[in-house]
Amino acid sequence: MAEPSVLILVYHRFDPVKSGLTTVTTSAFEQQLDWLAAHHCKIVPLQNLVQWHDIPAHAVAITVDDGHESVFTQLYPILQQRHIHVTLFIYPSAISNASYALTWAQLDEMVKSGLVDVQSHTYWHPDFRKERATRSPADYSAFVNMQLTRSKSLLEQKLGISVTMLAWPYGIYDPGLEAAAKRAGYQWGFAFAGGQAHPESDALAIPRIPVSGGLSLSGFAALVAEPAQ
Repeated sequence: MAEPSVLILVYHRFDPVKSGLTTVTTSAFEQQLDWLAAHHCKIVPLQNLVQWHDIPAHAVAITVDDGHESVFTQLYPILQQRHIHVTLFIYPSAISNASYALTWAQLDEMVKSGLVDVQSHTYWHPDFRKERATRSPADYSAFVNMQLTRSKSLLEQKLGISVTMLAWPYGIYDPGLEAAAKRAGYQWGFAFAGGQAHPESDALAIPRIPVSGGLSLSGFAALVAEPAQ
């Protein structure tokens, strides 16, 4: 029997009308969900997939990075209507602080619905390559540790959840960062681009595929067609 493989999709922002590089219209997103359903793709919580047990055929996980307010205003009603699950990768420094970001109350409501899992996207979404280039080795190591541990502890404290997953900002990771993530208590890490995920994927750099705004339905179909064959 062939080993299971899954497709992990990445979104960022949602808008009723406008699309952009990281913004998908709600109508386009719903068309994509309809396509997945029509082609017998099953949306499964990311936490279930990474265990690699009893993976259904054509399994798809939906992840959403950053924590933009449109996750609550635009995406969440769709999740409620369709009863599908997503994982949000959040950098908590923005929550209830930045005008574009979700609030802790919104995150708490979504988590309690059972439709949303919240995990870490570091504390403030740094570019680790730039940080390493401008800091001493000791300062950089301390900075990385802060980004990883502060995000995890704050999300757990505010939402009463267990944070075991990390999405790397800008998809930047390396062996040193992976080792730091493991020391900070993360079991799984996720890249920003790649192909299908499978049991032999690097557990701290599991591939995901970003879905950009403006992508036609045929373009989306080409993106996800392989696991749905």
